[in-house]
Amino acid sequence: MLFFVTLTVAGILAGALNAIAGGGTFLTFPALVWLGLPPIMANATATIGALPGYASSAWGYRADVGAEGALGLRAIIGLGALGGLLGAGLLLVTPGAVFDGLVPWLLLVATLLFAAGPRILNFVRARGIGPAGPVLSGAAVLAVSTYGGYFNGGLGILLLAMLGLIGFVNLHGMNGLKVLLSAVLSLVSAVAYAAAGLIDWRAALIMAVATTIGGYLGARGAKLIRMDHLRIGITGVGLVMTVLFFAL
Repeated sequence: MLFFVTLTVAGILAGALNAIAGGGTFLTFPALVWLGLPPIMANATATIGALPGYASSAWGYRADVGAEGALGLRAIIGLGALGGLLGAGLLLVTPGAVFDGLVPWLLLVATLLFAAGPRILNFVRARGIGPAGPVLSGAAVLAVSTYGGYFNGGLGILLLAMLGLIGFVNLHGMNGLKVLLSAVLSLVSAVAYAAAGLIDWRAALIMAVATTIGGYLGARGAKLIRMDHLRIGITGVGLVMTVLFFAL
């Protein structure tokens, strides 16, 4: 019962957070580790658990997604899938003890990225340089997607910043492509994780249902919540989780 209740609550809250501002990983990943899953398996299971929420959000944005900058939409999605596969591959060859040591640092980086999100996006939008060319754009998509395939935390803000740097200006289109790439990354990574036997399917199923419910509730209630207060709260959760993992 504790297993089911913990993952249901964490999943609903994570789905709602991802729909509103992001940061769901700060809840699902620690919840899975607390329930006894090894960190690598927890990371893999949290990734597949978030997939339905990403997919439903991408469907909602389907009319806004389009190509801008030097790369076509198919190239961006293809590079995103390749990066997700590379990131998953890196995770699979990372020894468990090494990943255990990396987890607090990954959480710290993700928390700082989330906290600095608005400033990063403002900097990108106010940049005085033109969008990157096709080579640099492709390298940026591949690098951020590889990070996302390895660890999901802070991915949303990295994707938005990257899209701004490669020439995107339509915020709705950027958000739509962000969740589409997140869905592609999660799907590709999940296939690799599943093939390696790293998915706890019972936990993944509970979280998939819970994050879908949370995503719907979050989308409905987004206008009722002040984003600055929510960001402070999520950052606080991320910092607490980071400290706890450093203390383990």
